Amino acid sequence: MTFAQATELIANSSRIVGFTGAGISTESGIPDFRSPNGIWANNRIIEYGEFVASRAGRIEYWRQKVAMWPEMRDAQPNAGHLAFAELERRGKLRAMITQNIDGLHQRAGNTQVIELHGTTVEAECLTCGARISMDEAVKRVQAGDLAPECDECGGLLKPATISFGQSMPALAMKAAVEACQDCEVFLAVGSSLVVYPAASLPELAKQCGAALIIINRTATPLDEIADLVVNEEIGTSLPRLTGLSVEKLKAPADFGQPGL
Repeated sequence: MTFAQATELIANSSRIVGFTGAGISTESGIPDFRSPNGIWANNRIIEYGEFVASRAGRIEYWRQKVAMWPEMRDAQPNAGHLAFAELERRGKLRAMITQNIDGLHQRAGNTQVIELHGTTVEAECLTCGARISMDEAVKRVQAGDLAPECDECGGLLKPATISFGQSMPALAMKAAVEACQDCEVFLAVGSSLVVYPAASLPELAKQCGAALIIINRTATPLDEIADLVVNEEIGTSLPRLTGLSVEKLKAPADFGQPGL
């Protein structure tokens, strides 16, 4: 499939599934966690079991989250995020699946977002499920509450993200699978496609008859089964592929910072 053929296919499709990884958000200034300069390279990873069992582990986990929050909080959606939001506004996007935790798709205007790895925009009680904004949680930590607990039930508060050793959200995975089984085009953007089970979704969509288009700066293990592979910057290539003008893309009027 050529670039022009893919553009025509997208123009004529009303059942597109978007799938994004860290690469789309690095163009908004959010470092890839797995990169040499990412947070995992410079901090000890606190797995879920340690978070639950150890107060010291929770303190270190929250210290890391507080340190990274300003950069994530102040990031703005780029043309790639806005292109996906425009596809939804035009009634073409079946679902927006993301491995990212930054909330940038929602801030760009997407409403049908499936967050496979949760969100850092809120903190959640592991006991009762109550949530507070990340801004509120960070303020509590900065004020000396180094491992905050739930005001509702006294349970452990944790950023509403999926940590190593923590179960994937069943409802999100179910919704993602259903979307993959009912789409014409699967746009995998900014993902290395090596983290499972998320990386199985492009394969599923392809098996169910969808055209698989991959946009990523580097090669992925699924390039060989893709109908089109684009190794370019997302913020320029995705708007071109979807027939949208970068100059006309804009965030919604209520665009703001997450966690407020």
